[in-house]
Amino acid sequence: MCLSIPSKVVEIREDNTAVVEVFGVRRVVSLELMQEEVHVGDWLLIHVGFAINKLSEEEALQSLELFEEILKEEEELWQQPEM
Repeated sequence: MCLSIPSKVVEIREDNTAVVEVFGVRRVVSLELMQEEVHVGDWLLIHVGFAINKLSEEEALQSLELFEEILKEEEELWQQPEM
């Protein structure tokens, strides 16, 4: 399963890449697939190292909230004793 993760732009580089951050982790992504201009503070949807779309902050935060819920539920499943 492939997931696209919303991430916030913290730095734009001259080589058409950006440093983005999500859940406290920073990484470099390509902006080659973006058709609109990207700025520091924008929220981008990231898929396999490429920014593929812009999101509003509200959309990004809602998506991240869902990711956190899924991770929490998965963690609770792993902590249940085997039957």
